Order: sequence, then C-alpha cells, then structure tokens
Amino acid sequence: MRFLQNPPRYLFFTGKGGVGKTSIACACAVELADAGKKVLLVSTDPASNVGQVFGVTIGNHITAIASVPRLSALEIDPQGAAQAYRDRIVGPVRGVLPDDVVNGIEEQLSGACTTEIAAFDEFTGLLTDARLTAGFDHIIFDTAPTGHTIRLLQLPGAWSGFLDAGKGDASCLGPLAGLEKQRTQYKAAVQALADPGRTRLVLVARAQAATLREANRTHQELAAIGLSQQYLVVNGVLPVEALHADPLAAAIHQREALALANMSDALQALPQDRLALKPFNLVGLEALRHLLNDTPVAASTAPSAVPTPQAPNLSQLVDDIAADGHGLVMLMGKGGVGKTTLAAAVAVELAHRGLPVHLTTSDPAAHLAQTLDGTLDNLTVSRIDPHEVTERYRAHVLSTKGAKLDAEGRAMLEEDLRSPCTEEIAVFQAFSRIIREAGKKFVVMDTAPTGHTLLLLDATGAYHRDIVRQMGDTGVHFTTPMMQLQDPKQTKVLIVTLAETTPVLEAANLQADLRRAGIEPWAWVINNSLAACAPAAPLLRQRARNELREIEAVATQHAQRYALVPLMENEPVGVQRLLDLAGHCLAKV
Repeated sequence: MRFLQNPPRYLFFTGKGGVGKTSIACACAVELADAGKKVLLVSTDPASNVGQVFGVTIGNHITAIASVPRLSALEIDPQGAAQAYRDRIVGPVRGVLPDDVVNGIEEQLSGACTTEIAAFDEFTGLLTDARLTAGFDHIIFDTAPTGHTIRLLQLPGAWSGFLDAGKGDASCLGPLAGLEKQRTQYKAAVQALADPGRTRLVLVARAQAATLREANRTHQELAAIGLSQQYLVVNGVLPVEALHADPLAAAIHQREALALANMSDALQALPQDRLALKPFNLVGLEALRHLLNDTPVAASTAPSAVPTPQAPNLSQLVDDIAADGHGLVMLMGKGGVGKTTLAAAVAVELAHRGLPVHLTTSDPAAHLAQTLDGTLDNLTVSRIDPHEVTERYRAHVLSTKGAKLDAEGRAMLEEDLRSPCTEEIAVFQAFSRIIREAGKKFVVMDTAPTGHTLLLLDATGAYHRDIVRQMGDTGVHFTTPMMQLQDPKQTKVLIVTLAETTPVLEAANLQADLRRAGIEPWAWVINNSLAACAPAAPLLRQRARNELREIEAVATQHAQRYALVPLMENEPVGVQRLLDLAGHCLAKV
C-alpha cells in the first residue's frame, strides 16, 4: 500500500460517509502495530464504529486493544463535545435573555460545523501536546477536519467580540465563541496538519462518480490551504475474478472502470491505492488483516442464493403519493446515495400516471434533466445552479450586513459565507419560489436542505418568523415555506439511504434533525440494493446477505414506511429505465 510507505507520525483519513474510512483506518493501525510500531487510533466520526470493529468498548479515553499488542484507541464523542460547550455558552444567558433569543443561540450551535469544530477542539491537543501522545510512534485519525473548519481556525481576531458586537448573524462562526483554548494552540495544530514531514492525508473514495467528485473537491479545498501531502485510496473495487459470468457483476465492473477512467487529473496525479471489494463485513481482527491485501476471492466460499426481501418497491410508495393529486415531495439524504436519480424516478412515475409534475434539482450533474426534457407528457424540469444562487446570496449579505464592517469583521463574514450552510440556505431560497406550485401540481425536489439549515432559517428571524410577526392578528390566511414543510398533508419527505451500516446511521441522524425542525419524514428509500436483484456472482451474494440486517433495521426501527430499490445493471438514465427502477424490484435492463 503506497499510503503506508514511510508513514509520518500523523495519518488522517477523510471521505464521504460509507466509503470505508473507519475500516481502512483500523486496518492501517493493525498493520503498523503488527510491524512493531506503537499506534494510537483516534476517531472523531459521529458515525464511527471503531469499538464495534474490534469488539471492545473504547469511549473517550485511551484504551489498549488487547488482541493487538502495541495498539490503543480513543473515541472522541463529537456530540458530547459539542453539547459540553453549547452548555458553556448558553448556561450563563439562560433566564437572562428572552427564550426566543436563547433558542436561536442553541440552534446556531446545533449544526455539523459546531460538531466538527468541537471535535477539533478535543483532538487538537493530540497534535500539539507531546505529553498526551508520548510513547506512540503513529497517531491515526479516522475523519479529518474539513478545509472550512481549518480556515475558520486561521481567521484573525477575537471571534466572541465579533459576535457580541452583533456584527455576525453567523451560522458557522457561532461555534467559535465557545472555544476556550488559546489561538496559539490552534495555530500549532494547523501547522502540524500542513507539515508533510508530520502529517499525511488519505482521501478515501469508492469507484463511483459521486464519491470521486467529492474526493476531488476535498483535495482542492485542503491543497488550497497548504495541506498538500495527500494520497488517494479507492475502496471496494469489484475485482475481475469475482465476475463469474454474472451480468450484474459485469455491469458494475464496467461502471467502476468508467468512473475511475474519468476521475479528475488532480486525483489521477495523487499517489493511489485500490482496494478490492471483500465479501465479508469488516468487523473483527481477521477481517481487518485481510482488507489491505490482494488475496483473490474464493468462489468455493460463496453462499447460496440470497432470498429476495419481501419489501415494497418505489412504485408502491408512489401509489400513496399520487392519491393526493398534488403536493411537495422532498428527497433528502447524504451525498452519493442516489437522491437525484430517485427524485427523477418518482417524478417520471407520477407523470406516467397522467399527473402534472415539476421536477427541480440543484445537482450539478444535469444529465437527468437533459434526458427527461421534453420526453414525457405532464413533466417539466428545472435546474437551480447552486454556484449561481450562492454567489448571489453571498453578494447580497456582504452588501448589507457586511457594508459597515471593518476588514477583520468582513474577513470573518466572508469565511462564514463559505460554509455548507450558506449554499443550502441560498438553494432553499431558490426552491421556495417553486414550492408554491405544489398547491396545484406535484413538485418533486432533489437535494433538499438539512433539518439544521431549516431550523437556522427559522431561529434567526428569517422569512417564516418575519411573516408570522407581520401578519399578527389580521385574520389573513398565509402559509410560509417552513409551515408547508411541517404540514404532512402538503409535504412528503423521503429519506434516501443505502443498505450499509454508516449510511443507515447517518440517515437516522438526519431523521432526528428533521424532527427537531418539526418535520416528520414520510418514508425511507433504500437505494442500490444487491439483495433486491438476486445476484449470481458469489461475492455479490455475500454482500447481498450482509444487507439484510440493515434492511431489517430500516423496516422495524427507523421508517414508518419504506421502499427497496435494486442496483441496476445499467445506469437508470432516461424515462424507461427510471420507470423500471421505480416499478420492478428484479428489473434487468
């Protein structure tokens, strides 16, 4: 493995949820420990399962892994860290400031940026205080901070003073007010991250266009702030010897080869490793020791055919959606789970039944819109350009709130406007202009904002509260976008996930976030399921069997209703393939 050759003291693994960061970090730690090095494995991933992988309880203290001499692990609880300093900020003002102001502060501190910065606050000492890690040759981090977080920590001036002066209605600067350690320590931590002699960043992706695009974005973002010592690991590549004359396996192999061939020149130029897809779950020491080797998959160890789960398909969900005749359908989920494709499938299925549908997306890959445009009666398609609407929103905020700021304050506001929340807010504002159509037709919305962003809009006195205050007791009927999203008669939210541990956990966290915003998800959709398409290749059969537990968890623990969508042999692009995707659990196209 190239990323393990002459490793520096610190190794960071980063990538989208579900690509295998934790498994690779654990396997790397075991490999180095087996080679005689003393290793500390640190996880800051809210969806991490390091303890489960090793079969031990770890928690927020350094714990020796008894089965691996010289290996210890530490699981920083980012949610606990975030809650601890939320309490430090909100505690002194509770009962002093009005409740709505306190609620606004709490919501400002509830998002992903807060959690990430709090986690960085926890492990920054591991990068800068030699006493905490004395005796360890290597410290391996499962989940690196994003470029946005690192840039925030590089900003000049006193964050608290900026916020206290009322200069920032900040969505992501707010968390900085609760950090109590010295700025010099953050500076030292960032310097350690940027020093190739001390730190190596490993980008983890799958052989899929979406995750490779995300890896490229992360690469560029980190390289721009000096973190240039990067390696790429493409995980879970289906090996040629595993095809076994299975048309589905052959199609997956061809699709992966195309994605790898088309990845950016910047990624192609990085030192790169490719890990073969394994038939087993990556839990336990034996599995970890096999992850980084190239041992071919033995056909003789493969299981018999996996019984296809008896689950509703997407068309059956659409039956209930169609009964209302109109309404807003929002598809939510983490990147890479297939929201855009499923939004198009829902829209096509509704239009095919003769119902008027407006499909709107903010996905940069507009090939679905191009394929659908003019090809089906009753269906109109629009695409919101996230870059365009975000730049317009940033310019507006800088020309209003930023007009009277000094150079330091303006720098802080500009950085806040680079956060992921900014794009979500800008795109949602553009979506809001389309939502009104849902009273007369179906509006199917792809790439929706998270529950935190919706709450942030509401809690900081945005459109919803302004309208409610202005209307008062006038008796005039009105409906704001937020009210429409909270009304199950008008809006149905579909959470999209994959039948894998991390994506299901992330989807469950999203559901909890939406519920805090008063939005109850209507259904879950499990996408790209191998168990739903009866594969013949032994390796895929074992993977399909591994899915059954996650499918059962969605059906019995998480979702009020759900649908299972198969992994298709060919990309579901175009009307006919989308109809097949929606309506036929065992579709072969």
